[in-house]
Amino acid sequence: MLPDAIDRFAEANILVIGDVILDQFIWGTVSRISPEAPVPVVNVTKEELLLGGSANVVRNIRSLGGHCALCGIIGDDAMGNELLRLMREAGAPTDGLIKGFRPTTIKTRVVAQRQQVVRYDREQSGPPSERTLQALLAYLEKNVANFDAVLVSDYAKGVVCGPLLERLNELLAGLRGKGRALPLIVDPKPVNAALFAGATVITPNNFEAAQISGMAITDEPTSVLAAAQSIKARLRCGAVLITRGEAGMALLEGDKDLVTIPTAAQEVYDVTGAGDTVAATLALGLAAGCSMTDAAIIANHAAGIVVGKVGTASVSREELLADLNKEERRCDRAA
Repeated sequence: MLPDAIDRFAEANILVIGDVILDQFIWGTVSRISPEAPVPVVNVTKEELLLGGSANVVRNIRSLGGHCALCGIIGDDAMGNELLRLMREAGAPTDGLIKGFRPTTIKTRVVAQRQQVVRYDREQSGPPSERTLQALLAYLEKNVANFDAVLVSDYAKGVVCGPLLERLNELLAGLRGKGRALPLIVDPKPVNAALFAGATVITPNNFEAAQISGMAITDEPTSVLAAAQSIKARLRCGAVLITRGEAGMALLEGDKDLVTIPTAAQEVYDVTGAGDTVAATLALGLAAGCSMTDAAIIANHAAGIVVGKVGTASVSREELLADLNKEERRCDRAA
């Protein structure tokens, strides 16, 4: 039973590697248009800082009861210190966060009446400096063997680069040679797709899957299958899980038939961070011993919960258990 797998999340320890982002939300109300320009005037009522990017993956893993650590770059600045504080509040270690020679990436969203008015980003992208890269590699070499799965969360800001992925794959191959095969889960950006060859599973959304495969994905199931087959063959990965918003998910694993998973969302308010939730839950499921299909179904339920919230949200263990139990009762009645 799927709810039983959630109890095993507490035994899982996931290494998250990727681009660290601080999400800033400015909440307010709108009652008039500015006389200076045709833009809404937002009366600010609250400001909030949240873990974003690969740090939001950590937030989701922790809220689901799992253990994890994050390997990435932050700035030696005030917002970097805020991110460290939020990580400690989430109960996650921070020794894998390297202070690099660039500012902490910040995404600021202004939200009024449950709708995003504007977003502005402060970031400096590009590959890490040699000194920062060596610090990242040193952390991986020292710690990767302590985990049950590795999750790469790529936001195309520069942490996920050729030298880092090459060394990671060498370390994972060494563990396989010792009888420990750690699943490698990748939430990709198309620009870096070639780096993810050999992954256990890759989780592009519909748009990313179309870019990576070079194929248009329509409502026809054959188009989803063709794109998944193309990605799987090109990257020689074990499975492709395409997240398709209101159309649910599509999973192609090994030589099996395509599995389509209907969306579990009741209402969709905000898809911010939904991909992080899918990747986090999928990694926990695989680390807890679930089959790829069962892990994808659980991840689908988690995503269905998180898109019903506004902002960079996470799903709790209790919310996910309640949703899975409700689904099982519905299936029992239908049977």
